[in-house]
Amino acid sequence: MSNPIKKALRNGLFRVESGWDTLVGRESNPMYCLGAMSWFFFWVVGASGLYLFIPYDTSAVRAWGSIEYISKEQWYWGGMIRGLHRYGSDAMVLTMMLHLLREWLLDRYHGARWFAWFTGVPLIWMVFSSGITGYWLVWDELAQYLAIGTAEWLDFLGIFGQSIARNFMNPGALTDRFFTLLIFIHIAVPLFLLFAMWIHILRINRANTNPPRQLVIGSGLMLVLLSLIHPAQSHPPADLGKTTALLNPDWYYMALYPLYDTKGPLIAWAVAIGVTVFLSLMPWMVFGRKRRAAAEVSPPDCNGCGVCTFDCPFGAVVMRPREDQSGHEKIAVVQPDLCTSCGMCMASCNRTNPFLPGGENRKTGIDIPDFTFDLMIKRISARTHGLVGNNRVLVLGCEHGAKLDHLRGSSVGVLELHCTGMLPPSLIDYVLNKDLADGVLVTACRPGECFYRLGPEWTELRLAGERVPKLRGAVSRDRVKLSWAASTETKWLMGDLAEFRVALAELPKPERPTTTKRRVAE
Repeated sequence: MSNPIKKALRNGLFRVESGWDTLVGRESNPMYCLGAMSWFFFWVVGASGLYLFIPYDTSAVRAWGSIEYISKEQWYWGGMIRGLHRYGSDAMVLTMMLHLLREWLLDRYHGARWFAWFTGVPLIWMVFSSGITGYWLVWDELAQYLAIGTAEWLDFLGIFGQSIARNFMNPGALTDRFFTLLIFIHIAVPLFLLFAMWIHILRINRANTNPPRQLVIGSGLMLVLLSLIHPAQSHPPADLGKTTALLNPDWYYMALYPLYDTKGPLIAWAVAIGVTVFLSLMPWMVFGRKRRAAAEVSPPDCNGCGVCTFDCPFGAVVMRPREDQSGHEKIAVVQPDLCTSCGMCMASCNRTNPFLPGGENRKTGIDIPDFTFDLMIKRISARTHGLVGNNRVLVLGCEHGAKLDHLRGSSVGVLELHCTGMLPPSLIDYVLNKDLADGVLVTACRPGECFYRLGPEWTELRLAGERVPKLRGAVSRDRVKLSWAASTETKWLMGDLAEFRVALAELPKPERPTTTKRRVAE
């Protein structure tokens, strides 16, 4: 797919997410936690499946009847639980595929993120296998069609000693042992799926597996209402003496079966394997993008506080025992293959403070080679030099958010960062204290859309004084503004900037100290 098309799709995604923000609020936007919603639906399916397992009869002649009993005779409870199981499974597939599409559109699948993407591909097959075996257990006409089709599909590979499809040639060929084996598979696959889901998030620091409470309640009520209004129902019982067709298919799980019917097993397998291989190799099919150098630790300046390890979105920074004579027990160590060079570790370091002595080459405990803290200070000085008026503003923003070039003017300087999360709060204090600008506008991607996952969250908490390093309490909050803006919201950001400048012009001119005292981040 060409880049312009992908860009258009990404912009469409941002508009959809902006609409959800307006409708339900940022905290309840399901688009920001699709992965966590998949986890929630997994637990719904697992819990409801355990309940359905209790009355299920693994007999070839009574399997269909046992499901019908709880669906019809106990519609108010058993039928609802079956609906939760069915619609929860569909919801998991939907959120999982939207999650995959969203990560691709946001370019969060290559580089240091390859592991999460690569390990996510097998999850699709596991969910598919679990869903298909679940439909088999009902043993109605649809289950018969799926069983025969799947058996013929597998027989095409020729890896089994005997034909699997022959087990479904006549009613006497199917025994109770088949359903015992089937329910074992249907339980075992989700257990392997759970383990694979854990591996999937293994390299993600602070992975979110729990959606907001309001989303859990809303989604749960939606599933309950859907189960009562449109309950899951079975087709007539399977009859191996008759030929069946694909009846009312669940397209979340059965999209490949019509392809098998019309084009044959070779094409169906080619599509399935081809898509799987393509998805698996996508992280290494990104061309023309040079990966930035990983963060680097300066041993003399690292005191082993460990804050950088907590702030790193991908667990790229770890603490190791120190072997020198510095007097500190530990030192930060960067794992280059996990580092995305976002700079959040640099901002978290207590040595990243412009008020500390450093001369022409300020050193921090951990720094980004292509955008060092010292270089950041120099660029800020250059961007603010020559600004005029009583409402001068320095805009600090993310390269993945709104386009900052449109904001530049005689009274507005802009500096684009790798991520807003690499901005140490002490720099805002520095800009205002040195009278480089009358106000600082910090703009970032909307939470949930951050290319580096946690940039907006850490920035907001730091400026609010709720996470170290904190913005000093003495800094006037009237002169600092935080504004979320996606790449499609540049015009909106321009309006926000205009309002901020009007407010700055009405503020009294602050008194500047005649001498600058050394300040250390709180």
